Amino acid sequence: MSIVPDRRYGPAPLPGSRGPVSAALLAALRQPPHDLPAGLGVDLGVAGDPIADEDLQLTLFLCYELHYRGWRDVDEEWEWQPSLLALRARAERPFEAALRRLVGPLPAGLSGGVPQALAELVAAADGPSLAAALQRRASLAQFREFVAHRSVYHLREADPHSWGLPRLGGRAKAALVEIQMDEYGNGRLDRMHAELFRRTMDRLGLDSGYAAHLDRVPAVTLATNNLISLFGLHRRLRGALLGHLAALEMTSSLPNRRYGNGLRRLGLDEVATHFYDEHVEADAVHEQIAAHDLCGGLVAAEPALAADVLFGAAAALALDRRFATHLLHAWAASASSLRPAAPSPSLPAPPGPAADRPRTDLPAVA
Repeated sequence: MSIVPDRRYGPAPLPGSRGPVSAALLAALRQPPHDLPAGLGVDLGVAGDPIADEDLQLTLFLCYELHYRGWRDVDEEWEWQPSLLALRARAERPFEAALRRLVGPLPAGLSGGVPQALAELVAAADGPSLAAALQRRASLAQFREFVAHRSVYHLREADPHSWGLPRLGGRAKAALVEIQMDEYGNGRLDRMHAELFRRTMDRLGLDSGYAAHLDRVPAVTLATNNLISLFGLHRRLRGALLGHLAALEMTSSLPNRRYGNGLRRLGLDEVATHFYDEHVEADAVHEQIAAHDLCGGLVAAEPALAADVLFGAAAALALDRRFATHLLHAWAASASSLRPAAPSPSLPAPPGPAADRPRTDLPAVA
């Protein structure tokens, strides 16, 4: 008798395709490992914006997920299949180039040190305030959309940054361990941030299965996730990985306070807001550790990585701005920020009372 995977933790079923390259890759992943067609993906990202390219971003996500939970019914040998890694590299090159164009020139010197440079980057970040909109005026349907977008990251929260642990030593490694221990609930399942987010999803009536909303999120959402995987899976980008984490921690406390207040405005209870309330306090502490001990410690040991740290932070801020702009523009037009739902095969009902079962529908924007 076959065992049905636990949908909360993955592996997830393969999603639908978004273009010729992701379609070819999906078809291949359903078969035993073999060489992909020569030159597959050679034109990915050549025309248009790689960050908004649905085919490119899904192709990257498909490749990267093999290093996380994998895909349901996909042979695990695909993870290191040479032609798949070559395809991933072909998709990564235009993505990284687009990120560097998006970020633009960075400070040439660090006269005030890394923590000050990071603080200046964060202070200079502009763009629409998605957190303010969710706090003050977003409908319940819009808040549910926001949570569906974020679920791709939060249901594996901390995992991408943990790729940095074996790449570090000394003060920076100790700082990353300290931050990650909080993210993982200090070893308690019920306090893991991914589990707290799952409870928020449950309270909102959303399917909290791992990657359950992958087919609904657009390229810009995939890009925010692919960014961390790109940094985490390349040792040469370890500085960017730590800069990315620092930017997240340094811009987290106030938005999370607003998210929690937005849910309270909509009548949700403390179980729904716990994830956001937890981050208000935790990230206020993490902000200092990330800037001074994590990034400052890394650059003290490896001064040549200072520019990479700033690039990682700036890329995180720039993609977050793109993400916020996408959601707010869609809502201003009374449209959904998610991709249209596609018919999917029925899934076995999860255990528990019917009232506790996850819902896969997302209401139209009011």
